Amino acid sequence: MQSSSYRLVEIPVRHRARRRLRLEGPPPAIYAVGDVHGCYDQLVAAEARIRQDVARRSGGAALVVYLGDYVDRGPQSAAVLDHLTKPHDDGLARIALCGNHDDTFLNFLEDPAGSMYWLGPNFGGAVTLQSYGIDPEEVLWREGAGLMRTVPQAHLAFLAALPVFLHVGNYLFVHAGVRPAIALEDQEDEDLIWIREPFLTDGPGLPLIVVHGHTPSAEPDLAPGRIGIDTGCFATGRLTVLRVDGTGARFV
Repeated sequence: MQSSSYRLVEIPVRHRARRRLRLEGPPPAIYAVGDVHGCYDQLVAAEARIRQDVARRSGGAALVVYLGDYVDRGPQSAAVLDHLTKPHDDGLARIALCGNHDDTFLNFLEDPAGSMYWLGPNFGGAVTLQSYGIDPEEVLWREGAGLMRTVPQAHLAFLAALPVFLHVGNYLFVHAGVRPAIALEDQEDEDLIWIREPFLTDGPGLPLIVVHGHTPSAEPDLAPGRIGIDTGCFATGRLTVLRVDGTGARFV
């Protein structure tokens, strides 16, 4: 996922923390994609819009950054992960970040008994199991036995390797937000994929514009220091894409 004009570097983190990435060099046009939540058709349509936008801009380097929450609630989580783990020949570089639902799905697969809340109606994990052809009631009865053999290894490896943020110049792309006024190197994974307050009210408290998902709203949420682009695709059918380049930020 690199080009001749920029490169991705990993920011050193504490033991057991997920990876954090920084883009160095002249940045490409970045297309941030909001929370997918199992909405495969909308994901494919969003990528088509991105390709059309790149073509209208006479090409150039383009990087798609998915802001996490690929699974749960929507009907096609397995298809979404298949799509994100397979190779593409459309010329778009891609980086997928970790969302709280992705992290919880992996935790459930590794320790079902310790993450049974994932199957509750508010979290939406049962729909994800159904997308793999798995009966959630049978999982409860068997306490998750055999799940790690049912979900493709490529999906497990993808979930385990997801980084928690991408830092590009004055922008930070992350699933949920940041703990206000805390340096990036001191941010906790839990905040980066779960936080709402005080981030939503106070903003990042850092010299950055944070592009995030996690908190759904009917329209993109523009506030000082942050742009929220989770428009609740699983309920509304709207998957928001934000383009960030040298001219500023625009919706695609």
